[in-house]
Amino acid sequence: MASTKEIRSKIKSVQNTRKITKAMEMVAASKMRRAQERMRNARPYAEKIREIVANLSKANPEYRPAYMAVRKVKKIGTILVTTDKGLCGGLNTNVLRLITNQVREMGDAQIDIEFTAIGTKGLQFLNRAKAKLISQTVQLGDTPHMDVLIGAITAQLDAFERGEIDAVYLAYNRFVNAMKQEAVIEKLLPLESAAMTPNAETGNTWDYLYEPDAESILNGLLKRYVEAMIYQALAENMASEQSARMVSMKAASDNAKNVIGELQLEYNKTRQAAITKELSEIVGGAAAV
Repeated sequence: MASTKEIRSKIKSVQNTRKITKAMEMVAASKMRRAQERMRNARPYAEKIREIVANLSKANPEYRPAYMAVRKVKKIGTILVTTDKGLCGGLNTNVLRLITNQVREMGDAQIDIEFTAIGTKGLQFLNRAKAKLISQTVQLGDTPHMDVLIGAITAQLDAFERGEIDAVYLAYNRFVNAMKQEAVIEKLLPLESAAMTPNAETGNTWDYLYEPDAESILNGLLKRYVEAMIYQALAENMASEQSARMVSMKAASDNAKNVIGELQLEYNKTRQAAITKELSEIVGGAAAV
């Protein structure tokens, strides 16, 4: 049985750990609110540009933008969005499991994959797996900026335009609520009109006058659309990260509280046993005299 000094040392150590996890929980809760607000603010722009691009693509059917070109799939690109830091439960594990399944499925179909890593955890995973990496960006901080993402994203988009890859996928964690985050892989390119149209059931179409011409307008808008989808995915992933970290740190604090209670009980039992032993020795000595 451990001595009372050792048990007191363990209790103090767990108490210090609980202070850290409690502080991290409060910080994550504060950051989560800001991340959720940023994510919700980005949604109207993403939805509006999706609607405009869908209407434009239908209004000028004689021109087929490069981002809507459907080809036989021999090689694909995947943009993997993960966190830069850990201590957020199984958030990264879930999306990395999807990537592992995708690599296995594409390998069975003899389709090559090129990756873009956004986030340190995904980059480390791809390096360990010795996957083909064509671009990367890490240490994005708490506020994502498009000028930091654009270089890594452009590598995949340019490869698709040149015909080097035949499809682009986006893997990230979709924010559902504070207690639930869903790992998803979505097809980003080639774009499909049905997937872009939020109200396809209405059957309404729009007609536009283009200036200078339909080709430059459609190509520019489609590129902005793809960038908006990637930015929205990053905002969703950051909100998911803070939510998962808050829940994980709360669970760690609760577990630490339970451990402290168990150690305190063990300390009391050990102390009582020591007192009982001393009393027995005193009584035995007095009887012997």
